[in-house]
Amino acid sequence: MNVATIRQDFPIMNELVHGKHPLVYLDNAASTQHPNSVLAAMDSCYRTSYANVHRGIHELSERATELFEAARRKVATFVGVEDTGEIIITSGTTAAINVVARSWCEANLRAEDEILLTVLEHHSNTVPWQQAAKRVGARVIFSPVRDDGSFDLQAWIDLISPRTRLASFAAVSNVLGYGLPIREMVAAAKSYGVVTMLDAAQSVPHEPTNFKSLDVDFAAFSGHKMLGPSGVGILYGRRELLEAMPPFLGGGSMINRVTTDGFTPGELPAKFEAGTPPIVEAVGLGAAIDYLSAIGLPEVVMHEQRLAQRARKLLHEIPGLKFLLTHAETPSGIISFHFPKLAAQDVAILLDRKGIAVRAGHHCAMPLHDRFHIPASLRASFYLYNTEAEVDLFAERLAEVVEKLSA
Repeated sequence: MNVATIRQDFPIMNELVHGKHPLVYLDNAASTQHPNSVLAAMDSCYRTSYANVHRGIHELSERATELFEAARRKVATFVGVEDTGEIIITSGTTAAINVVARSWCEANLRAEDEILLTVLEHHSNTVPWQQAAKRVGARVIFSPVRDDGSFDLQAWIDLISPRTRLASFAAVSNVLGYGLPIREMVAAAKSYGVVTMLDAAQSVPHEPTNFKSLDVDFAAFSGHKMLGPSGVGILYGRRELLEAMPPFLGGGSMINRVTTDGFTPGELPAKFEAGTPPIVEAVGLGAAIDYLSAIGLPEVVMHEQRLAQRARKLLHEIPGLKFLLTHAETPSGIISFHFPKLAAQDVAILLDRKGIAVRAGHHCAMPLHDRFHIPASLRASFYLYNTEAEVDLFAERLAEVVEKLSA
């Protein structure tokens, strides 16, 4: 993988921070940057082919519809799904999870039922289930992580009971950076008849993913974490489950017929795509998939792991630094750490003044930070356009910042 050539595809890599420092962007777990091909695809759609989709018989509408549906087909192929009716285009992972939390739970969740989560989940995979449980008097159960940050699979399995109706979990933790044992979790859930939901926001952009092979019932991910634009994401669901669920949002496009007495919902995927969809954003997501497919996700994940391992080795030498995941192995491009005597925000602010962009805070994972008894942490997350030189500079600048703040 020629990173120097890849960087030429990203205009923002030429940006100077605070007018003098070359940008070192290490906040990729939050959002990634955009290659020229994605920007060009969206610009071309706006300039030459924009109209509302599925509704018009004129030339522009037909062009836009074909571009939009071509993006859906690319998504389906990318995640191993043959039936494009199982690919629902949403505004992001959060919206996709909320569809299931409202629609599936409304039809299936009852008082005293349980929803099984893990303590390492993103708030987007926590709050919607808490809201759903509150509406009907159900309970949300959280599986723990060990003191070293590792996931306790047996503890998770032991929490499954006849009351468990749904289990939702991240494919990869956005804080700890490792992948959960998805196949084992799905198999255990299915042995109890439990429906599974996979938050794949941190896995689909980085490693080959096949939802059918993983045997999950639902899955979600976002465009802005995989070189695409914000405002677009994907909900995958098994056709038989989606067809049995009531539509969540009502309005245009999601209907078959409307009368003064009521309505009948449309066929999949329209049933869950009320209103004007994110047309140009979907085109951008399709272009991002083309870009990633041309490079190859196996190459991407290997590159990220090399960078993260290098960073972990260098950061290990910084006095006072503590990793949230204490394993020597770094299974992804995400590293989270903290300084017991320093505020994470102060460290991030001073790094920014030197051109280094990292994330400081709870990373939308407050329960996990509560588990470690810390208010916040720092996170560096790498992607295909990051370099070893950037890793070295990050470690050097971080050491300088820590020395300054400690003094």
